[in-house]
Amino acid sequence: MEFENRENFKAGFVALIGRPNVGKSTLLNYVLGTKLSIVSPKPQTTRMRILGVKHNTDAQIIFLDTPGIQKGKDILTKTVVESAVASMEEADVIVMIIDAEKGWTKEDEQLLHNYVEKLNKPTILVINKIDRVRKEQLLPLIEESSKKYDFKEIVPLSALKGTNVDRFVEVLKNYLPQSPPLFPEDQITDLPLKFYIAEIIREKIFNFTREEVPYSVAVEVESIREGEKNPNVLVIDAVIYVERPGHKGIIIGKKGEMLKKIGKVAREELEHQLQRKVFLNLWVKVKEKWKEDIRLLKMLGYHYIS
Repeated sequence: MEFENRENFKAGFVALIGRPNVGKSTLLNYVLGTKLSIVSPKPQTTRMRILGVKHNTDAQIIFLDTPGIQKGKDILTKTVVESAVASMEEADVIVMIIDAEKGWTKEDEQLLHNYVEKLNKPTILVINKIDRVRKEQLLPLIEESSKKYDFKEIVPLSALKGTNVDRFVEVLKNYLPQSPPLFPEDQITDLPLKFYIAEIIREKIFNFTREEVPYSVAVEVESIREGEKNPNVLVIDAVIYVERPGHKGIIIGKKGEMLKKIGKVAREELEHQLQRKVFLNLWVKVKEKWKEDIRLLKMLGYHYIS
């Protein structure tokens, strides 16, 4: 893509914020046209700030997909919240997302009052999941939202279906500062490959295991190398950390079937995304209280740890 009219070009950072499961990652993936942020119907899917760059001929929008603000006393949860707050502070524009089906919740109100109002930055409200409500339900919600805060714009859309997403992108451009491009036009993220691979594996664990397991899981990619016999094959070694022996049993499954299932689906997606053959080795290890292990958390890529 060739950037045009560089004198009037715009570029800036946009923080996507909202409580867990309002569709931040789904929206980012749709806007970018590729899967960058993992998605599941469970809270705490996104744990770190994910950067994604949308390139247009007249603007470059650098999205920061933030973890949902949540309560918790362990170091991991505190780090997740710090990551979200840091993204808001560095953003030029804040996009707050609420769920059209649920309307304004207590958590939405707290996010608005505790963070958005204090930062006092240009803020756009996105009402997501409009495909799940009727028009006569949506209009009162838009009216209610307009009285909550001085939002620069209110944009109803469906991130899943893509409805009104193009308009959302155009609206964002109006609030970006004039600036030359901040990233090369062939770069869409700053994610290290190891982190991206770990996230894909973690997503499959979220999708296939019982409620209590995913929140106690972390994935570390120990090595990525070319195959010795076939250099076209990418060999990946990864460790799945769990907090309890019982969780290890669930992830491995009877005769190893669950681990095989997780590995197979993760490998297939990685092959699709990386456009090459992948050989994925997975191990499961018990690491009690890993959420409190600062050394391990830093090794896993959680950088907002003081």
